[in-house]
Amino acid sequence: MIKAIVANLKENSIVNLEPGHPDFFLTQRQFIKNKALLFRSYRMFYDHFLKIIHSQKCEGIILELGSGGSLLKDFLPDVTTSDVTEGVADLKVDAQKLPFKDQSLRAIFMSSVLHHIPNCELFFKEVDRCLINNGVCVMVEPTSNFLGRFFYKHFHHEPHHPELQEWIFDQSNSMLDTNQALSWIVFERDIKKFQQKFPNLNVECKEFVPTWGYILSGGVNYRPLIPKFLNFIVPAVEFILSPLDRYLSLAWIITIRKT
Repeated sequence: MIKAIVANLKENSIVNLEPGHPDFFLTQRQFIKNKALLFRSYRMFYDHFLKIIHSQKCEGIILELGSGGSLLKDFLPDVTTSDVTEGVADLKVDAQKLPFKDQSLRAIFMSSVLHHIPNCELFFKEVDRCLINNGVCVMVEPTSNFLGRFFYKHFHHEPHHPELQEWIFDQSNSMLDTNQALSWIVFERDIKKFQQKFPNLNVECKEFVPTWGYILSGGVNYRPLIPKFLNFIVPAVEFILSPLDRYLSLAWIITIRKT
């Protein structure tokens, strides 16, 4: 019943597009630009990253992984964009084997990407290798809190498996074969394991961010859930509910700094 309702809410322009195809990402990019609430959510993610970038007093490459439909380059022209799909970014890149020299990256940004990486341990080894000292990796990821577990189990097409013991999973389709609980597994349940494996990577911040605007916008796949004339109330709603973000937010930002 729930899946049928969700399917009926899907944006018509994306229904027949294959996830991961260049046209799919192009359409999603237009959604982000044209949906005010969705644009506001992404701008919040970008601003978080830009604040860190502007506070750095070092040189090096700024890399975005999983650029797909991202608009980050509009706000940070110097960023090197990348994706596993050919032709949608500056580079085609596998996050498990980054094509960069040791200590050449000053920052990595990734939005909803970590949970698409089938062996994140290989990725973190690459982060450790490629980041300069004091370099950062900023990840926006799905939550596995009270609302997150319910929402991603019943309303999202990608798998969410917080019960899995391993950090790896089988993958034949990079867009659909995922584990949206991966960031919770690594940075909450198995945080001591992460610290032991990667002592140079310090988890500097884990911040729950308001996502009601994202939800009500329909995100990058679904039609808006409220009419445009009600958009103005969303910031107030998010502010009022912000003390409950730990339990009700569907996204958090994890910042890692190499020491």
